[in-house]
Amino acid sequence: MTTANPCIFDTPAALGLAVARDIADRIAAAKGQRFLLGCPGGRSPQPVYAALAGLVAERGLDLSGLVIVMMDDYVIETATGFAHVDAGAHFSCRRFAWADIQAVLNAQLDEACRIPAANVWFPDPAAPQDYDRRIAAAGGVDYFLLASGAGDGHIAFNPPGSPKDSLTRVVKLAEQTRRDNLQTFPDFASIEAVPQYGVTVGIETIRAQSRAVGMVVWGAGKRAAYRRLASAASYDPDWPATIYALCANATLYADRAAVGQPE
Repeated sequence: MTTANPCIFDTPAALGLAVARDIADRIAAAKGQRFLLGCPGGRSPQPVYAALAGLVAERGLDLSGLVIVMMDDYVIETATGFAHVDAGAHFSCRRFAWADIQAVLNAQLDEACRIPAANVWFPDPAAPQDYDRRIAAAGGVDYFLLASGAGDGHIAFNPPGSPKDSLTRVVKLAEQTRRDNLQTFPDFASIEAVPQYGVTVGIETIRAQSRAVGMVVWGAGKRAAYRRLASAASYDPDWPATIYALCANATLYADRAAVGQPE
């Protein structure tokens, strides 16, 4: 269950460092053995990834056993079913995982201590629920880093109304989710350019497969998200990110701008 009091910081950087320290301590305790880190794309986790890269280099951590478990990706409809968007697209979550997580964390490490390419996982839109089985077979996600949509509380690509028992699947993206992603990926020229479908871990995937959770909200644009999450005691399908309240060892991290407090 969630902590009684959210952890509040002056800045996104301070928030990111606190979360990164927790993750780094857990990775260090794994002593090079497999450690699954659930990762969202987008803006919210970037202070965490940046701070974690610094701690990894400072502590000389071995990341060879770290598995990056990505939460979602945009997909397109083809004649034979759904497929990932081009991995080189500016909005591709595969591109984000490789360029903004794996490469950042590996940058100052020797080859033997780097995250190998095979340890960056994505859900397959052609067989989405294989992802749940793969995660479960690995023992679950040791730490799930989470974020909430600003306008509708989507988590990964789970739209409002997502069933509590939903597993990894392809979903039609909510209009507000697509609009939120115009801010996340400013190279989109308009809402029409944002894909209409995504493959995403499910609500139950997050709850059942996570051993510890950090929900990150920062910036004035996330004040509505903070209010909903800080008061959550159960899952509200109108704001899917509230599933964090039912996750084991969950903590809400926010900055003063999200809380509405003066710095």
